[in-house]
Amino acid sequence: MHIAGAVRVVVSAAACGVLLTTLTSCGADQDAEKGDARSADAPKPKGEATTDLKRIPDVGDRLASKIPDDSRQVVTVYGEGKNSADSTVVLYTKSGSTWDKGADWKAHNGKKGWADNHHEDDKRSPVGVFTLSDAGGVLPDPGARLPYTQSASIQAPRYWAKSYWHDFDYVIAIDYNRVKGTPPNDPTRPQGQTKGGSIWLHMDHGSGTSACVSLPKAAMEKLLRTLDPKQHPVVVMGDRAALQA
Repeated sequence: MHIAGAVRVVVSAAACGVLLTTLTSCGADQDAEKGDARSADAPKPKGEATTDLKRIPDVGDRLASKIPDDSRQVVTVYGEGKNSADSTVVLYTKSGSTWDKGADWKAHNGKKGWADNHHEDDKRSPVGVFTLSDAGGVLPDPGARLPYTQSASIQAPRYWAKSYWHDFDYVIAIDYNRVKGTPPNDPTRPQGQTKGGSIWLHMDHGSGTSACVSLPKAAMEKLLRTLDPKQHPVVVMGDRAALQA
């Protein structure tokens, strides 16, 4: 059972031994365009409602019906297009029976966009609704509410381009083909290796990922300090057309 503020430190040789396997989906794509992380807080369009929302904007019945009734925190990833690596992440919190829009940030998803049926190495992020149960990173716990594992084994390999070295300073595991209650880089794949895994929210390097969603450091710190297991947080993610279906 996690106690808030506690840090599970994983430094064993066994954990380091699975580094390359567990980073295959979140790992650097050396063909990806390099660039700097974008602004942490995007300006909100004029006139856009931000409180007392009856439902999460631009999320249709197909995915909205999959948000658990007890979930009061939703991270929504709005992909710009089916084949685009650009996206916007918005944090929504439920107050009573309505939703309030919180912070939003420019972000990146899979280099080749989105997939309804994600598989290993397709360079696309999976469309769907997934719980958020575990976090971790190379850096010490910044005050996360989710169980946080600080681990040197999560660090990006130094043979990757330097712009990727800090990708995993902070990570939040997306519960896609993984076992909840384990460190983000646990290699277990309940649906098999071909379905991919190690799909995380992590630090941005300025371009598309292998399948993860990447955000600025300030955004990761905000999410880590806000997402609360007692609020049953989930991520709703996909390109805009898929989200609206």
